[in-house]
This record gives sequence, structure tokens and C-alpha cells, in this order.
Amino acid sequence: MNVKHNKIKFTILSILISLGLSSCVNDLNVTPIDPSTIQTFDQDAVFAKTYSSLALTGQQGPAGKGDLAGVDEGTSSFIRLIWNLNEMSTDEAICSWGDPGIPELNFNKWTSSHDQVNGIYARFYFGVSLCNLFLEQTASLTDAKTIKQRAEVRFLRALNYYYLMDLFGNVPFTEVVSLDPPKQIKRADLFAWLEAELKAIDADLSTPRSGSYYRVDQAAEWLLLARMYLNAQVYTGTARWADAKTYAKKVMDSSYKLNPSYAQLFMADNAGTFDGSTNTAPQEIILPVACDGVNTKSWGNSLFLIASTHTSGMPAWGSTEGWGGNRARAALGKKFFPNGIPAGTDLTKLTAFAGDKRAMFFGWDIADSKSTDPMTILNPGIFKQGLSVAKYSNVRADGKATSDKQYTDTDVPLLRVAEAYLTYAEASIRLGDATTALTTINLLRDRTSTSAPALTSITLEKVLDEWSREFYFEGRRRIDLIRFGCFGGSDYTWDWKGGSAAGTKFGAIYNLYPIPANDMNLNPNLEQNPGF
Repeated sequence: MNVKHNKIKFTILSILISLGLSSCVNDLNVTPIDPSTIQTFDQDAVFAKTYSSLALTGQQGPAGKGDLAGVDEGTSSFIRLIWNLNEMSTDEAICSWGDPGIPELNFNKWTSSHDQVNGIYARFYFGVSLCNLFLEQTASLTDAKTIKQRAEVRFLRALNYYYLMDLFGNVPFTEVVSLDPPKQIKRADLFAWLEAELKAIDADLSTPRSGSYYRVDQAAEWLLLARMYLNAQVYTGTARWADAKTYAKKVMDSSYKLNPSYAQLFMADNAGTFDGSTNTAPQEIILPVACDGVNTKSWGNSLFLIASTHTSGMPAWGSTEGWGGNRARAALGKKFFPNGIPAGTDLTKLTAFAGDKRAMFFGWDIADSKSTDPMTILNPGIFKQGLSVAKYSNVRADGKATSDKQYTDTDVPLLRVAEAYLTYAEASIRLGDATTALTTINLLRDRTSTSAPALTSITLEKVLDEWSREFYFEGRRRIDLIRFGCFGGSDYTWDWKGGSAAGTKFGAIYNLYPIPANDMNLNPNLEQNPGF
């Protein structure tokens, strides 16, 4: 199956997406149908859709015939919603737009009626429904092809449930296609189900890097388990540091390895030889979300990551779209520039100034900014206040033309091996082995083309900072802040936290997003998260 270059078209599936969803589908204007009315099932098409729904938002890209009704299609994508809820709410990203829902994420003031909270909830249950449909329809098949497909679909279902567990806590749970409103599962019980489910599919998945580039293999399963174990104390109340270390090491010892070039990971030819390029990013990218400027047109995949962070005046980013919305908070800039950026510094060469090739920033010399520090944001509504992030681009490392001048070829690295290194390091220091933690982090820092000098000492605070330096703007920061006790209810602050320029504390209730109000009203089995 070639997910990237085969645009999947459906007729019946656009209706079947409602099956197995929680009662939130009624709020989204999706009408459930009786499973007995299903006449045909195209196994390969539905299998491909379970993957392509990570990048696409409907049956007619970039918009039209959307998967979800009642939600703006451009903002309904898997990648865009995960990014918004896990980045804009943190010390990394802030958006200059005043679109509905954006200020609430910027300033940590969302409610159970928030559009994007509703959208991400529905997007994950769309994925769950799709996977449940495939698994039910193939349950009696035992051929080798189907066994492997089923294992991969079980992983994708687990991935959706993982995000639901992380973002919402106790959530509706179903493994079947049904019209009945599902029961709510406790967060710790969902963790246990996910752990068992991921381990159960291990033998049926391809070994690392032996299968198709865009398909799930064992390393993806191991890394998701490692992430769960690293956050187990948050999810279950019981720490699992040793298990996190074990599964991270499995990934580190696999055939995946760190790519020498950090920048290549986020460029238009990061599929490497698949696209005829010499870009070597696939050796690090364990699970990419496939994007293609011709065959996967979307406003919410890598185009969002590229267009929302760029505007005129910045170095070429390879797309005619430059929306100028998301940029770095000062707190993120200070991770790379702890002593500030002195006056007279060339703001177009901040990577060199940082001494770390991961510092892919662009500064603005704006006379009316009323600040001598280019990292400072005095007005969140002005994009050119604060550092712009040039991490993602639709430019190829080999200099060749991309497939489209507007829509992007850049795959989104959803899982990559660097996460295993930081997981291993953090688990080590939490288990009392600071020496191993320091050695492991320095291996990661050294791989960026000898750009980041070795650390000479290590603390938990430095580990948290390294998570930010390695993974900023990749849609995970909220997860790390919560694990370190630095999000809701914490005295750790950042600029514009809670809506104050200097930052103000907000309640621990915001460590979980609320179950959408309309689902609460329609499903009698649900209890709302505390405080909403």
C-alpha cells in the first residue's frame, strides 16, 4: 500500500464514520446508520483510510466532503489539533490570530464548549470508529496480509486512544461498531488496556525498518509504550521509570538511528530515497504522517506547520502560503539564548549565534516593537513580535523542486528515535543514574552535526529544557510540562501564561481538557472532568 501517492476515495465510508463514535457525533451533525445496511466492505481502501486520516480531513482535499460535520474542515485535522492543544497552551508557542478558540488556548482559559476541544475529541473518535470498523469486518480472516493489517490498525486505534487518555483522562471507550452510547473508562484502566493491546500486536508487526516506510512497525509500538511508561505516574498514579527505560532502549538498539542533520527531519524530501532524494531523515523517523502536495492536499497537515509559522521577509519556506500566526514565546527563546540576544546581533543568523543547529529561529528588527529584546512579545496579536520558528519548510535538502508550489510534501515526524534517547535519559536520572542520563543526552546533542556542545552536568530541570530544545513545535510540550509538574497548578511561569504578560498561575483543572459539553448532554454514561 502506498499511502502517500494513492488518494483514497470512498462513498459508503463517509457515512460509516459515525459508527462507533460516542454521542458527540450528534453534535457534529453526523447521522448514525444501522450496521445491517452495510452492503460492501473494501478492505484495502478502509485500511488505507486509517492511515490517510492522519493527514487528510475528508474525501476531497483540501476541503469538501469533510470527515466531520459541524467543524471547520481546515482546523479539524489530526496534526493541527494535536499541535494547537499541546503547544499554544504552553511555554513554547503563541498565535497572533484572533480566530475563535485561539485566545483561549494562548491564555489557558478554555471551557467544555471550546471549538477545537470539541474538534480533537471528534477527530480521535473518528479514528477509533474507522479502526473498529476495519477490525470487525476482518475478524474472521487469517491470511498473512490481513494479520499484519489488523496489527497496524490496532496500533492506530491505540494511538487515538492514547491521545484521548492523555488529553481527556476518563473517556468513552468501545471496541465495537455500535449505535449504543459507550461507557466511560477510567484513565488507569485505559492505560492498562493500551499496554496489553500494544504488547499483543508486537509479533504481527514488521521488524524495525523492514516494512514500508509509511507503515507502523515494532519500533513505533515500543516507542509509544515508552512514552506511556514515562508518563505512567500522571496516568495511573504509579511511576514506571524502569519500563520506560527498557522500551526506550529497545528503540535505541533497533535499526533506527539519529539523523546527523536535524534540519532534514522537517524538510520537503524527508521521505528520503522514497522521493529520490539523498535526505537521510527516514533513518530517524519511525512513524511519519504522509504528506504530498498533489495527493494529500490539506490545510491541516504539514502545510499548517509551515504556513502558520512563516510570512514575507523570512527565508524561503517553499510554499505560497505564509499566514504569519504561530511563533515562539520568549520562554522558548531563552532555552537557546539564556543570556538574551544582544543589540546588534544578526537576527537572520540566530542558529549560528545559539551554537545549536536545532535553534531554527528568525528575528525581526521592528522599530515600533518598543522592546530591545527580539524574544519579547508585548502584543500577542502582532506576529513580528517574538522569534519566528523556521523549523518546518517545504524546501528540499537536495535543492530540487517540490510537487506543488502551494501544498506541502513535508511529512510530519509523529514518532522519531530522538524521543527514545530523551526518554532513556530522563528515566535514568529519575532512577538515580545521572551519569547515564548525561551521556545519553550528549549523544543526542552531538548528533546535530556537532552543533550543540556537550553538557557538563545534568538535573531534572535541564532534562525538561532539553525536551524543549529537541522537540519544540512538535506537538508534545504540554505532556512534558505536566509530567514535571510545571503546567496547571504550578508556579513555573512563562510569558502570557494565564493571559498576563509576565505570566500568572492557572488551576490544575487545566491539566485535562473537558469532555465536550454536548457529549456530556447526550451520553448519560459520562462524568465531566473536575472543574468544568
